[in-house]
Amino acid sequence: MTWESPGRLWLLAVVAALAVAYLVAQRRRGRYATRFTTMRLLDRVAPHRPGWRRHVPVGLLLVMLGLLVVGFSRPTAEVRVPKERATVMIAVDVSTSMLAADVETDRLSAARAAAHDFADDLPDSFNLGLVAFAGSAAVRLPPSTDRAALHAAIDRLGEGSTGVQGTAIGDAIETSLQAVNEFDAAEARDPPPGRIVLLSDGANTAGLDPREAAAHAVAAKIPVHTIVFGTVHGTIDVGGRAVRVPADGQTLQSVAKETGGKFHEAANVEELRDVYENIGSSVGYRLQRQDISARFIGWGLLVALAAAATSMLWFARMP
Repeated sequence: MTWESPGRLWLLAVVAALAVAYLVAQRRRGRYATRFTTMRLLDRVAPHRPGWRRHVPVGLLLVMLGLLVVGFSRPTAEVRVPKERATVMIAVDVSTSMLAADVETDRLSAARAAAHDFADDLPDSFNLGLVAFAGSAAVRLPPSTDRAALHAAIDRLGEGSTGVQGTAIGDAIETSLQAVNEFDAAEARDPPPGRIVLLSDGANTAGLDPREAAAHAVAAKIPVHTIVFGTVHGTIDVGGRAVRVPADGQTLQSVAKETGGKFHEAANVEELRDVYENIGSSVGYRLQRQDISARFIGWGLLVALAAAATSMLWFARMP
């Protein structure tokens, strides 16, 4: 946090001086009270002494003054502000290996749940699309701000694809790029920035070379954020026999590095949600320095109300 008028913070010294003056006054008051000849006489003259409660309103007022001084100094901080527009394609692997149960339920079910959360965390103005891929890739939903349609498409991930062999990462990138470009063509005058978020559990085994697809993404200035999901202990059942399908992120890491995106690893549902949250923050929001003096002024007013309330409740008077 920084201040646009740091010189005004010197007023805090005045608040501190008031606090010292109050303490000195209380100390003198205590000495004056002891001048009575007997404590019995003092109890008769002032039988009720509120003790610590009499200091509460004054303490709250001093806190209020401190908060108002800080607000008067115009503090600023970096605030997360939603970006106005963007086109984000979510590409999800629906190949056979995504049925591995090395995570809760299975990889594909966890991927669907995390994709729902990711979509909800992005600004409503963003255009989101969905691509499913296994041995090939297909657009399940073109970019749109219709979140209900997106959630329905996410729920259908795997239908007609689960059981298909192969992982076409290159095709998934290329198909996502085409969807973004076609959408941008409809808004050619002011196309929003594009991003691709791709989740898979393995290396590329079919279709276009991911390096070629990554080069196309670089040319289109569209970063590809990649997530490898699963563990090295994943297995699927093939004809009653357990076949190992360990997660392999080497290809995804190179794609993210080449395109200027970020590579993430997630070994369970919680980590996958955290990854999507991090990606959503970097894709959907930007940090902007803003004046936050209203926060301190608001807190100061709340403290002032508390001081007034305690004084009225305990002493039937305003502080």
